[in-house]
Amino acid sequence: MRNKGAVIVLTVVVTLLCIYYLSFTFVSRGIQQDAIDLATDESGVVDLSKKQAYLDSVYNLPVYNLFGFEFTYKEVKDTELNLGLDLQGGMHVTLEVSPIDIIKGLSGNSNDQAFLSAIDKAKEMQKQSTGQFADLFLEAYNETTDKPLATIFATAANRGRISRGDSDEAVMDVVKKEIDDAIDRSFIILRTRLDEFGTSQPVIQKLEDQGRIQIEIPGADNPERVRKLLQGVAKLEFWEVAEPAALNNSLMAINSMLVNEQKAKSTLDQGEEVKEEEEAGQDLGSALSADEDSSDDEVSLDSALGKSDSTNNTVDSLANRQSPLLELSVGGLMYDVRDTAVIGQILRRADVRAMMPRAVKPLWAVKPVTDEQSGRDLLQLYFVQTGRGGNARLTGEVITDARQDLDQYSRPAVSMQMNALGTRVWSKMTSEASSKNPRGRIAIVLDNVVYSAPYVNGEIPNGNSQISGDFTIEEAKDLANILKAGSLPAPTRIVEEAIVGPTLGKVARNQGILSMVAGLAIVVIFMVGYYAKGGIVANIALVFNIFFILGILAQLKSALTLPGIAGIVLTIGMSIDANVLIFERIREELRNGVKLKAAITAGYQKAFSSIVDANVTTLLTAVILFALGQGPIKGFAITLMIGIICSFFTAVYITRVIVEWWTKKGDESKISFETPFSKNLMSNMNIDFMGKRRMAYMISAVVIVIGMALVFIQGLNLGVDFKGGRSYIVNFGDPVVATDMKVALSKSFEDGGTEVKNFGSNSIVKVTTSYLIDDESDEADEKVQSVLISGIEEYTGQKYVGDDSQVDADHFTISGSSKVGATIADDIKSSSFEAGLFAIIAIFVYILIRFRRWQFSTGAIIALVHDSLFVFAAFGIAGALGVKFEIDQVFVAALLTIIGYSINDTVVVFDRIREYLGLGAGRDRLTVFNSAINSTMNRTVMTSFTTLIVVLILFIFGGEVLRGFSFSLLVGIVVGTYSSIFIASPVVADLDKKLTE
Repeated sequence: MRNKGAVIVLTVVVTLLCIYYLSFTFVSRGIQQDAIDLATDESGVVDLSKKQAYLDSVYNLPVYNLFGFEFTYKEVKDTELNLGLDLQGGMHVTLEVSPIDIIKGLSGNSNDQAFLSAIDKAKEMQKQSTGQFADLFLEAYNETTDKPLATIFATAANRGRISRGDSDEAVMDVVKKEIDDAIDRSFIILRTRLDEFGTSQPVIQKLEDQGRIQIEIPGADNPERVRKLLQGVAKLEFWEVAEPAALNNSLMAINSMLVNEQKAKSTLDQGEEVKEEEEAGQDLGSALSADEDSSDDEVSLDSALGKSDSTNNTVDSLANRQSPLLELSVGGLMYDVRDTAVIGQILRRADVRAMMPRAVKPLWAVKPVTDEQSGRDLLQLYFVQTGRGGNARLTGEVITDARQDLDQYSRPAVSMQMNALGTRVWSKMTSEASSKNPRGRIAIVLDNVVYSAPYVNGEIPNGNSQISGDFTIEEAKDLANILKAGSLPAPTRIVEEAIVGPTLGKVARNQGILSMVAGLAIVVIFMVGYYAKGGIVANIALVFNIFFILGILAQLKSALTLPGIAGIVLTIGMSIDANVLIFERIREELRNGVKLKAAITAGYQKAFSSIVDANVTTLLTAVILFALGQGPIKGFAITLMIGIICSFFTAVYITRVIVEWWTKKGDESKISFETPFSKNLMSNMNIDFMGKRRMAYMISAVVIVIGMALVFIQGLNLGVDFKGGRSYIVNFGDPVVATDMKVALSKSFEDGGTEVKNFGSNSIVKVTTSYLIDDESDEADEKVQSVLISGIEEYTGQKYVGDDSQVDADHFTISGSSKVGATIADDIKSSSFEAGLFAIIAIFVYILIRFRRWQFSTGAIIALVHDSLFVFAAFGIAGALGVKFEIDQVFVAALLTIIGYSINDTVVVFDRIREYLGLGAGRDRLTVFNSAINSTMNRTVMTSFTTLIVVLILFIFGGEVLRGFSFSLLVGIVVGTYSSIFIASPVVADLDKKLTE
């Protein structure tokens, strides 16, 4: 074997990396268990606030020492293998920035009837379109009136950007830019607010092409607080930074306290001391996790720039300190981020507050500065003058525009303009600040966090200011977006939401792990029983494969979800396919009298092409699934892609190294690839598959027609992903009758399309309703849940409780919920259709390139369409028999996986047909097809059987969430195997006349 040394080195390196990254997961799990133990009372009830308090207290403290390198809990959490919401509970939210409010704000809240009518019409058009709202608005406006848009938008606030002579297209360019900017600044604001959920690893990302922001907060147990945090109006304020001279005595006294506290802090039970604050940004003890560099900013007057080096001086002094917890600086206090919890506790103490001036309050900086000498992250604490009533003298509403700019030295800067009221107050503030000795500073504060605190060189009388300093272009753009946060209304609304309770997540996690372990165990036993020592080699590769998948997921900081576990289970079944191909080739060579070493070499060489083709086609579907899928589908696609790559490497290269080592004695080596049970099994088959192709066509047609007819008659059981609405998982202490509850709840929901079904057990039900489906407001969410609770209470006589540990014969709870707006549902349906279409096109092109004949591509695609229709037909037939599986996003993942699996099987048969055709035209071509199919039957049956076994286990033990998914795969595997033999190959024969001449 060539490059054996490279394979060994790569295997060792990847193994060590996986061990390294997965070690953080074990450390994190241990700390979380410590938190649970601390927060559990004598009766076994876990106090979630106490648990979170303990985790917050150690967030910035070293908890893991690896070969002398210390890692804080924050760093451990950032590196561990994340669990998705469905495995640990939490909240998933998709927010949409309202373009309607932005357009109205840009128009100066115009009352023009044509303008308002166009907005209403665009809202109606959006229900039937996936286009951007701005384009729909322009279309609706042009249909409503002939007046130029400039007459609406050429206001005083838009001076310099929109004039009365501008075309509609030019106006809409400004409008679209404002909408994009609103999304950017909403993203920045939300990202900063979510820092308080740092220990729960919140994930936030922009969906660029949809104008939405997607957020996941694992472990969030207070949905109302999260909604308030995410949808609260951004509060932008300008504060005068307090004179350090006036605070020196107080700060020195506080500093002395902190030094003493630092010496004693190792004995503090910080889990008991840290208190959770209810309002965002108020907890001065929270650990901040910004990762950008700090900069010295300043406000310039007439381009006269001034700059302070106080921050650098402070950093230098901190680098030399040994014991003080913090140091005094010209602008405030700088301290080690790891000490935030202790400092927060002290600053909240009554005796410390009494030392500080009454009109002063502390505010954190948004981001730390790294001390280059010590490598520590240092965060600044500002003190600002609160003035009368504790309110800021100037707020963000006065800003009319802000943009990223360049100063006179061509450095990135930010320019901002204010309205008349803001100009007057700003003039006075800057005049007072610049007259102080030393110069004063004005803090720019968003949601109680200081983003910048520039020095002021002089009075700014006209409201046009420029902030410059050590900005990057991105930092300047971010600050400009922050300054605009108060200039235009850009509220966000929740258009999709899912809440998974911790108990529901734990059940799903246990079911997924059980499925994975059981599937692995059966495959391991079967492979040894069928391939003897060869099976042991395949099993070693399989263990490496699973280990690599988990390690790489941790390295990529991807979350392991329940569909992801399903992907691993599926990988267990599919990963042995390459080994089956190799081993069957080796067995063929041995039966033909070839010596052991030569047979092994030939087996790997001849199977390589089929393995590559099969893996590439499956990988194509996984990539498309990742690119177009959302939420859980992405988690499944990532796991599947990693699994395909890892299985290829382990099955082809690692097994080759092991086999080479096992056969180092040459042809006399004691290694076997068969057992008495499998010897010569299906090795001499001679079935006339081509002669039975027309009968197969008829059978498929009859099943598909009957099944699809049932689908059209009774409809599919669409989940909220595809039809919109709200669903709830309700837990009871005793069994309930779902059909009777549906009748009762239908009355409560005013016949709003209600479905109630058992969910995993007869004491858990899933309630889905389209009641108030077009109202996506928080008020509607509260009303629907309130109606649900009152309806259940009236029907059962039980009372609702928020804690699932209190569920008994007299109480029930809602352990999970989800909401999908009608627009989101349309987008999901569109993306699902696109995913399937692109997958088929990509496979067609790849098969055409690899086999150089359109007949092969067409045969493969017809088989894929056949398999997809067959799955839908199976759902229709199952529904007619009283078994209804839900069609949701995970079903789409299953359907595309079936496409990948089916083409995998088909390509193996095609590859053997191509090989036999290349041997020459000595036989009838239909006979060649039959011979090729018969020769691959052993591999086909083996792969299908093992995959079918693990999917069957997933169906039995995987839980209700994956029931439809696993049922689809069960049908798909059987039909995919059938179609590769009776549909794909016969279609190629029928399309190519040369084959039958």
